[in-house]
Amino acid sequence: MPYKTILVHADLSAHSAQRVRVAAALAAEHDAHLVLAAMTGLSRFAMTGLEVAGADPVMNSHRALLHQRANQALDAAEKIASQAGVASVERRLVDDEAAGGITLQARYSDLVVISQEDRDEPIVGSAENFPEYVILNCGRPVLIIPFAGQFSQAGKRVLVAWNGTRESTRAVTDALPLLKKADKVEVVVFNPDADSDLHGPMPGADIALYLARHGVNAETMIETAASDPGEALLSLAADLSSDLVVMGGYGHSRFREILLGGVTRTILKSMTVPVLFAH
Repeated sequence: MPYKTILVHADLSAHSAQRVRVAAALAAEHDAHLVLAAMTGLSRFAMTGLEVAGADPVMNSHRALLHQRANQALDAAEKIASQAGVASVERRLVDDEAAGGITLQARYSDLVVISQEDRDEPIVGSAENFPEYVILNCGRPVLIIPFAGQFSQAGKRVLVAWNGTRESTRAVTDALPLLKKADKVEVVVFNPDADSDLHGPMPGADIALYLARHGVNAETMIETAASDPGEALLSLAADLSSDLVVMGGYGHSRFREILLGGVTRTILKSMTVPVLFAH
């Protein structure tokens, strides 16, 4: 299924412009509708309580300031989208905190674009673990842009991390619109003997054949990761000059906590290239 709606998080952070540029480039390339979403930082549940309680001059003034900031973020994002030649653009100002708001809006999109968490510039109106929360709860593929480095596009040279799991399968399927347009697609299988029940007699061959039937010519490689597969994946992406990594997002959310797999945690912490996660 092609991407018809791409959602991108817009705010006043230093990283917003870059992720909007990447999202706008994808929307232009895929002829998709681009939704620019800015959150006020006020939880939608709190807003419901305030509306029931009646008008509060102090809160109304604060809310007006938050709306002003959100509209400034949308103005900047809309300018970037226009420069990228996106044909269909929508501004969406949402009274909600960042994680919950983006997660809810993502469910009506085909792809959501956010940034890696930067501890030196936390997202206003959101608790820690913003990317993790979105990956594990939105039900859509999440493209995360690193906060360090410059990225004008993602998806010309793609590295797919394949291990035969449900999450990995979901990631490959969700990334098909990108893979079909890529100049080069490479599939890596790390330590296949460790999970032999997840692979056929020739690890990587089955997924390469699946991709070929979708018109994607993928090269497959088998690699050994002696210690941390996440670090090995990032190192390989650098060696191959990949501009996008596709992988499953592993873990599950619990009340007030998020539990992630080791590889997912490593990538989210140390990523040097845009990564498309699917859970």
